[in-house]
Amino acid sequence: MDKNRKPSALRAYTDELPRYVSAYILEYYNGESINTQIGYCIDIRVFLRYLKAAVFPEVERIKDITTAHLDRVTASDLISFKAYLREYEAETVTPTGRRVMRVYRNSPYGVNRKMSAVRGLFIYLYKTDQLRQNVTDKIDFAKLHQKIKKPLTTQETVRLIDVIYHGENYYEGRFLTEYKNRRLRDIAIFTTYLGTGIRVSELVNLNVEDLDRDTQSFIVTRKGGDEQEIFMPLQVENAICAYLGYTDEDGNPLPRDTKTRETGPLFLSRSGNRMTAAGVEKLLKNYCLAAGITHPDKTRPHALRRTFACRLLEDGVDIKMVAELMGHKNIEVTHRYYAQYSAKARREVMRNLEVLPKEKSNED
Repeated sequence: MDKNRKPSALRAYTDELPRYVSAYILEYYNGESINTQIGYCIDIRVFLRYLKAAVFPEVERIKDITTAHLDRVTASDLISFKAYLREYEAETVTPTGRRVMRVYRNSPYGVNRKMSAVRGLFIYLYKTDQLRQNVTDKIDFAKLHQKIKKPLTTQETVRLIDVIYHGENYYEGRFLTEYKNRRLRDIAIFTTYLGTGIRVSELVNLNVEDLDRDTQSFIVTRKGGDEQEIFMPLQVENAICAYLGYTDEDGNPLPRDTKTRETGPLFLSRSGNRMTAAGVEKLLKNYCLAAGITHPDKTRPHALRRTFACRLLEDGVDIKMVAELMGHKNIEVTHRYYAQYSAKARREVMRNLEVLPKEKSNED
């Protein structure tokens, strides 16, 4: 969705929902991105549509479902809704404006996400004295099985960096021309990603004025709206300065009359607009393909963030510091990366394990 259309899209969703839902979204998720707010609107809309169809058929529109209705929702209703989420049919509007019925399926993760949105709404209404009870406390979430997502290996990282820095050895024709036109920008993007571990949403939302060359740092807005100062490794600083035209690729200052940008989005697309997360992911997939990296988990931007965290842990950086550098408010999230890093140590132990006992010497 076009970034300029997102605020109007959010308004369209909130206009369809009861006023107390709009207040909940705008108050509790004020520091979150518009995408996050829209996501919660969609999840709660699914719940209200279910209530209208299965619990309150007399209600004409979901906007007419009041807090008094929610006070009548039972634990059995919520259990039925959780089962409904596994597969349900709902009306949707096609890009041409045609209304069609579509079947939706949710994984245990998707079920939990929607149930979490509903629970958050009930907690908000209970705390603001709009509900007499919070019935969602009686509902258990689906049990999730953690999937192991591996970081890039050292060899994969070296190959990827080689493609990004020396694409002339991998591309030809119009692909080579496109690579040369965006080379400095892409080096800056992926060096920043691998060197700081920031999220792709944080990366694309950086502005030139967020940079501070005196302190060799930049400011990012983390999830939840908190700002954090990120200190740049020398290679990251050099890559960004070369991309902006402050220096050459070796870090030598360029003449002052060299055209540079002082404000606006840091990373620009070919059309001159701010880069999007989808655009960064597409670039990474293309570079990974040229580098021979095909595992789907490793061709997404988060793989570089995962690689950053695991490299820090491997170098002996304290896990609390890693959590701070990653912008994790809950250190348990960082422990997931630790588990991935420790797999390498476990492998070393097991590879060197003597399974069969050695024969005893005949000599006493």
